[in-house]
Amino acid sequence: FSDELRMNVNQHTPMASPYGQPQPGYGQPGYAPLDGGYPAPYTPYNGPASAYQPGAPPQGYSPFTSFPTKAVAANPVSDLSSPLDLGPARGPPTSGPPPVSAPQPYNQYSHSLGDIQNGPPPMTQAPPRPAASQPYNQGAVNLSGPHPSYPQHYAAPPAMQQVTNQMTGMQISSGLPTPAGPGYAPPHSSQPPAITAYSAAPPPSYTQALPPPSSAPTQPPPLSGPAASQQYYGGPPPPSQQPFNSSLPPTSQQQFTSSALPPPSSQQTFPPSSYSGPVPPPSQAPAPPVSQPQQPFPPTQPPFSSAPRPVSQPTFVSGPPPPSQGSFPLRAPPPSSQPGSFPPGPPPTSISSGQYPGPMPPQQQPPPSQPSPYHSGPPPPSVQMPPTSMAQSNHLPPGPQGPPGPPGPLQQPPTQPGMQGAYPPQQNGAFGQVRGPQPGYAGPYPGQPNYGAPAPAPAPPAQKRLDPDAIPSPIQVIEDDKAKSTEPFTTGVRGQAPPLVTTDFQVKDQGNASPRFVRCTAYNMPCTADMAKQSQVPLAAVIKPLATLPPDETPPYLVDHGEGGPIRCNRCKAYMCPYMQFIEGGRRFQCGFCSCVTEVPPNYFQHLDHTGKRVDCYDRPELSLGSYEFVATVDYCKNNKLPQPPAFIFLIDVSYNAVKSGMVNIVCQELKTLVDYLPRENPEIDSVVRVGFVTYNKVLHFYNVKSSLAQPQMLVVSDVSDMFVPLLDGFLVNVNESRLVIESLLDQIPEMFADTRETETVFGPVIQAGLEALKAADCAGKLFVFHTSLPIAEAPGKLKNREDKKLIGTDKEKSLFQPQVGFYNTLAKECVAQGCCVDLFLFPNQYVDVATLGVVPVSTGGSIYKYTYFQAQSDRERFLNDLRRDIQKLVGFDAVMRVRTSTGIRATDFFGSFFMSNTTDVELAGLDCDKAIMVEFKHDDKLSEETGALMQCAVLYTSCSGQRRLRVHNMAVNCCSQLADLYRNCETDTIINFFSKYAFRGILNNPTKAVRDTLVNQCAQILACYRKNCASPSSAGQLILPECMKLLPVYLNCVLKSDVLLPGADVSLDDRAYLRQLISCMDVAESHVFFYPRLLPLTKLESGSLPMAVRDSEERLSKGGVYLLETGIHLFLWVGASVQQELLLNIFGTSSFSQIDPSMTNLPVLDNPFSQRLREIIDSFRAQRSRYMKV
Repeated sequence: FSDELRMNVNQHTPMASPYGQPQPGYGQPGYAPLDGGYPAPYTPYNGPASAYQPGAPPQGYSPFTSFPTKAVAANPVSDLSSPLDLGPARGPPTSGPPPVSAPQPYNQYSHSLGDIQNGPPPMTQAPPRPAASQPYNQGAVNLSGPHPSYPQHYAAPPAMQQVTNQMTGMQISSGLPTPAGPGYAPPHSSQPPAITAYSAAPPPSYTQALPPPSSAPTQPPPLSGPAASQQYYGGPPPPSQQPFNSSLPPTSQQQFTSSALPPPSSQQTFPPSSYSGPVPPPSQAPAPPVSQPQQPFPPTQPPFSSAPRPVSQPTFVSGPPPPSQGSFPLRAPPPSSQPGSFPPGPPPTSISSGQYPGPMPPQQQPPPSQPSPYHSGPPPPSVQMPPTSMAQSNHLPPGPQGPPGPPGPLQQPPTQPGMQGAYPPQQNGAFGQVRGPQPGYAGPYPGQPNYGAPAPAPAPPAQKRLDPDAIPSPIQVIEDDKAKSTEPFTTGVRGQAPPLVTTDFQVKDQGNASPRFVRCTAYNMPCTADMAKQSQVPLAAVIKPLATLPPDETPPYLVDHGEGGPIRCNRCKAYMCPYMQFIEGGRRFQCGFCSCVTEVPPNYFQHLDHTGKRVDCYDRPELSLGSYEFVATVDYCKNNKLPQPPAFIFLIDVSYNAVKSGMVNIVCQELKTLVDYLPRENPEIDSVVRVGFVTYNKVLHFYNVKSSLAQPQMLVVSDVSDMFVPLLDGFLVNVNESRLVIESLLDQIPEMFADTRETETVFGPVIQAGLEALKAADCAGKLFVFHTSLPIAEAPGKLKNREDKKLIGTDKEKSLFQPQVGFYNTLAKECVAQGCCVDLFLFPNQYVDVATLGVVPVSTGGSIYKYTYFQAQSDRERFLNDLRRDIQKLVGFDAVMRVRTSTGIRATDFFGSFFMSNTTDVELAGLDCDKAIMVEFKHDDKLSEETGALMQCAVLYTSCSGQRRLRVHNMAVNCCSQLADLYRNCETDTIINFFSKYAFRGILNNPTKAVRDTLVNQCAQILACYRKNCASPSSAGQLILPECMKLLPVYLNCVLKSDVLLPGADVSLDDRAYLRQLISCMDVAESHVFFYPRLLPLTKLESGSLPMAVRDSEERLSKGGVYLLETGIHLFLWVGASVQQELLLNIFGTSSFSQIDPSMTNLPVLDNPFSQRLREIIDSFRAQRSRYMKV
């Protein structure tokens, strides 16, 4: 399981919904709403839609719908986490940091349901949501102890280095959450040292200074959560009480710690100032206590905040800050959800389940007017998806108290009802709230004056875990997107982000390519290179040119312009598309990519209507759709002659291992029926694909299966060092003509080699043989190679066993992912030139060097399938399903792809399974419907917000019927000059797809640790830039996340913990090389489920709907439950030891857990509704994936 990131998120800082609607029950204080929200024509986000949108967009799709997350139909909300809460409607956000003038109350708990709800249910009156979708409610952890009333300076935005450190510290943890509760802290298990270190601090150093009397509220609010015992103001708690002893300093809590290994101290980089509590006056900020060994930051310099390190910084661990006032009366120890007193069990945030541990009922929240520990201000407007994701809106509109009073010496925000001591306005999307002194943390600074704080009450035992519910929930985000995407997605609006890949939606092409063909990392592209560099958001597109569409969507139309061929721009050679502007009455057109003017050929001329569009615009796919195909003329063919129909050649290993495992027999029996299912475009017409057969061990056996023969003939080539094809006529044949001879051959092969004792094999000459056969027939094609062992026989491409566990984790590890010999690179180049694609089926019982054997398949656009320790009985079904699909799926041969862009950007880098002989053309000997290619873009000039950025992907290929075609996909995105707009329109799933491919290619030349660090640093820079430029000032201890990237840390953690970058002891080198090559050509849907698998509880199954998924974490598995886990490659059925007998009977037909056969690979077919529905679900999952998933 990819354990979710254990981000000790200072639990939920609610964020004010940036452009939001008032939350039920709360007036919108402060800002007066602007009339009307976004003006409809507000183009900076979507740009003029007219050119790209034939007709008005369907109802519910306004050009701005995509900002907050994914096109919310009615009320576009911005996901900026700036505090500019303008009330129900707001004008367009600016990119600068929002004004600080009206300090918004730091609303600890408010989390309206409209907000991103990832944590416990909001304290407001709204009904609780199901656990999976727990609102991200700040108050998850009821820290209701007194909040120190120190005013806090607005912290300066963190320096990039600091955030980087912070993220590095965020060793995204797979481990348990830490005691630090909301703050990011190392998991308890992993950091014993931290524990001692903190607890070691002498009690006296706990000095929590009280604010100057003037700033303390005159009357303490009632302690409402059990936080009293935490006494945020008490003097140093005795060491024994330090509940948080295992936690790091709050700032350091920001780490996504990985439980596997304690984050190095250097990682804990949220400087102390990151305690999101108030900052003491500079004079009060002594150096950090020495007792905090883990603290990486220099003693005196809190990196994250320009203000001095908070003195009594309450490090509230996981809850909202206590109301900031002087000392409070003591109360009973906080309930488990109290930050300070987390019991070793899961953190309170689990309150999300609804039970608020404190005295307060889960859903109730005191009205803003009365001081309440849960909520220091009005809750954020409810309907918004505020940008920040982690801690939702910290920034609320100012409370009813009216305009802020003059700030005190420390710029203390005015006090507000519900927030007795003034609390500094908190970041809108801050990840974490202001924390009270953390009991386990030895005072803000050792030796600091106590300011007369009363002694703290004894704290409960340290809590060892952070509540994972404080982290944004992928399940909630996925469910919210599904609920929102009820209308068909129309592509006519430029820069509109599509629904998530996990959402089932219908696409209507209105001028931009369907997201099934093209998905971008950002639908608002920065106007300048400097802006792109500053944000570090990768600008890329995942293109799946031949993607299969669902039955209710129309495949791309085929356009035939006759002998003249497709209409193109004279200068840049872009193909006719909706972005071409016709001028001079339709006699010429201006290219949307390079602005060159080109004459319209007489046979293509058409008049224009009053809007400047051709009157036949909607009759021609190339003028109105985003994706279409052209029939290519002979000028687009190799050697200027039309191609021959392609051929499939089956090359079967008949060495001892292959025969003994049963593979040879299974392949031969299956091919007898599979040759009738060769790919064809029209199911009613026979396939024109020809077939040929070869077997091999140390030598090669070619077979003549000419239709005139009574029996097949074998020709043996033993000189493997100089491969040639011993026959031309009779090797590649039409299936229908030679059916009897082919069946006879396939019956005889297993018998001929049944008693073989040959164990050595060759591999290079096998591919050479297929290549030579295709050259002789002058056609493109595909080789299906069934291979079992390391090719150690004397021949070109001979390999040796180089698996060395001692190199894992060293600088030399990268050499294990590189090919052993250069022979296969040269061979791959020759295959691509001929249009010879290779699909490799491996059946290894030991090391076979997938990194080297995979070079040819990967370079030619082929696939690798691996069945380790193949057993006919258990693996037969998986292998045969993969083989059937691989042979039958639509595929293009001899393909060349080029991506053209409008002036200002260009395609600079490509990731996937292909070969490149120059910098612009992606060459693929074969391109099937499952292959995706990632293209990265860089600026070479400035872009304009008015025109946006255009890209056109053109793929020239030979169809399986032998026709040369051009498939064109067009995409227009917006351009923005404000970073806020960039962060508002990104797609996290695509960004993760990019990061994984970038990282997996990086391990060829860099140590895996360096690659992991690079990923963490880039993620840190992305979030630091957002925090610095788009979010309102907040305390440094909070992790601020843009709305559309709130899952970025969680998903990136999954990539970092993948077997490729962080292998377990039982993961072989071949497995890692195989996964590396597999992921290099995955599309976004496949990479999403691979890195964040789907986990379904199976206690209740209803027909017609799937059970609600749960988050991927071992602790979510109940011993009394049964769960189905899907990774896209495997399916796992997890059965709890104490599951009910009825469930066992329904699924397995046995009433005893001990009688379940752990080796079974298929569920028994039982005649009960539960069993039938479960098998239907498994079948539907398999139908969605390109590879058969064995249970």
